Amino acid sequence: VNALSTTLDVTVHRDGKIHYQAYERGVPVADLEVIGDTDKTGTITHFVPDPEIFKETTVYDYDLLSNRVRELAFLTKGVNITIEDKREGQERKNEYHYEGGIKSYVEYLNRSKEVVHEEPIYIEGEKDGITVEVALQYNDSYTSNIYSFTNNINTYEGGTHEAGFKTGLTRVINDYARRKGIFKENDPNLSGDDVREGLTAIISIKHPDPQFEGQTKTKLGNSEARTITDTLFSSALETFLLENPDSARKIVEKGLMAARARMAAKKARELTRRKSALEISNLPGKLADCSSKDPSISELYIVEGDSAGGSAKQGRDRHFQAILPLRGKILNVEKARLDKILSNNEVRSMITALGTGIGEDFNLEKA
Repeated sequence: VNALSTTLDVTVHRDGKIHYQAYERGVPVADLEVIGDTDKTGTITHFVPDPEIFKETTVYDYDLLSNRVRELAFLTKGVNITIEDKREGQERKNEYHYEGGIKSYVEYLNRSKEVVHEEPIYIEGEKDGITVEVALQYNDSYTSNIYSFTNNINTYEGGTHEAGFKTGLTRVINDYARRKGIFKENDPNLSGDDVREGLTAIISIKHPDPQFEGQTKTKLGNSEARTITDTLFSSALETFLLENPDSARKIVEKGLMAARARMAAKKARELTRRKSALEISNLPGKLADCSSKDPSISELYIVEGDSAGGSAKQGRDRHFQAILPLRGKILNVEKARLDKILSNNEVRSMITALGTGIGEDFNLEKA
């Protein structure tokens, strides 16, 4: 902070004395001095950000800071953290305190969702000086929200600790399902994506010597963090599943539903692939295609209803303008699984007409 400020002053209450020192652009204005006695402990720091460094703005965003303070309170259970804005006309104050730590964090993230099991799973362990905390809870959504931290730094690019968590989660759930006979002998294992569908999880580790990677240094690179996170988490999760069979079965069934949807989506995706030019009859029946096969000049107009389609066809240039009439308000794809999306005739008509494929199969050159 000192190196990034025009002025900074620090007041330290320690050992019964009040110590004070001021700085300008990182350089002490005077020597450290004792300015009084105290029965308190703590540090007060005032600073002014340097506009020559922060060229875009030196105005603080209260909401952004408040969210970060809340995050720190979740990550440091039992600690009270207060943030207060004293700027004229903007006065407000928030205090954060969470006895449950990252378990409370997961509950906060899932507060508006339907959860699969009531209590979040909480796991804590220590090995070779590395402390690992994990909290997780499944909800009825189709996406996962996994947040990882190292020494309270948000490693939003992931890293070895997150990789260890994912590996352990997939292995333990598959092992449990096989041991309990939930899987048939020839059934394939659930994939990592299957077991993470609907998962909200927080991974927080404390490492004495973290090594960060990535463009923004927000990816943990320590190889031992992967092994230790995997080992501690796997052992504790295995115990939890054995001691909580109802929750365990719900978690496995959630993964099985995801696997079935994944396979259905794969089959549906195969059906949506556009045929070659020799199989042009497989294009959507209502598509009025253009004569050009050059995608760089071709246009596809999607219109609502046959009536609008008829009008559009009359006004188009047949050489490069294609018309595809569809019925309106077909499906909210944001809230639907891929297999349901691809089973919708209107969506499939669009995918087939475009011919590019979707997801991992997307190829613009096939348009």
